[in-house]
Amino acid sequence: MVSRNNTADIARWPQTGWHGHYHWPSTARGANSLAIRAGDTLDVTIWDSQENSLLTNPGERFTKLENITVDGSGAIFLPYIDKVHIRGLTTASARAHIQSQLEQIVPSAQVQLSHQQGRNQSVDVVGGVAKPGAYPMPDRNYHVLSAIADAGGIPPALRNPTVRLLRGSKTYEISADTLFESGSKNALLYAKDTLIVEEDNRSFVAFGASGKEDLIYFPKDELTALEALSLMGGLSDTRADPKGVLVLREYKSNQLGIGKPGPRQNQVVFNFDLTSADGLFAARQFAIYPQDTVLATESPVTSARTILGLFGAVLGLGTQAGNLGN
Repeated sequence: MVSRNNTADIARWPQTGWHGHYHWPSTARGANSLAIRAGDTLDVTIWDSQENSLLTNPGERFTKLENITVDGSGAIFLPYIDKVHIRGLTTASARAHIQSQLEQIVPSAQVQLSHQQGRNQSVDVVGGVAKPGAYPMPDRNYHVLSAIADAGGIPPALRNPTVRLLRGSKTYEISADTLFESGSKNALLYAKDTLIVEEDNRSFVAFGASGKEDLIYFPKDELTALEALSLMGGLSDTRADPKGVLVLREYKSNQLGIGKPGPRQNQVVFNFDLTSADGLFAARQFAIYPQDTVLATESPVTSARTILGLFGAVLGLGTQAGNLGN
């Protein structure tokens, strides 16, 4: 039996059906500039005022090298100076570095640099948004909410959406409501991160003498037994036993309470008496977990009425047969 006296103790038992919490990186601030990475392309314009320059054609004061790709080692090739390593530098720093390398052979050279991001400088936003796709990072201060906004936002019809962040071999997730309500959750994105927005797939089973028997998905992060009954359409006025509302739950062997708070066996049935204030308040505090079964049992009175109805039908038929015999 669940009452207000033991709901606090039960709340300390292990959570079932999922990991029991959201794991999400905290926010941070990145640089307002973008670093050059392998796969990016550059346009390099070299100005030289000297006559008979090594780098310019006769009568010209500049030469332009277009669509130079930063190779896997983070370098680009330039005539006369071979490879110049620029990975990790900002556009301004890379320009200064290239110019310093050119000064060894062309002291009067000046450099202009144009930077186009490659595929490695983008964030993928997959599903659950108005415009899924790959989004280039404008700088290193690009956050989750900015990426979701660039992708057109989350449609309001999506049921209790969950935001999942894939970063290398790690996976983080958080509910959209929690993400939106706190600026501390607006995590900084890294290049090649993937964001996935999808509906919360946690659910419980509704069964018995209620308005609805079905698999019911969680409409929000946390759900109480009383809220679950509301989602089930309430108890049937003519069939349900308000003293026999049950929650069926299974625990794993490593969750059993041996020397710690928890159940003593794998399968536990929690019973609520909703005819009392104590039972109602207990149901309002008791958390429903994914894969629970909420069962509204039938009233013994209903069963008795069914049996009496059958006897009545039999007796009625017998009386009719007797009258026909007479």
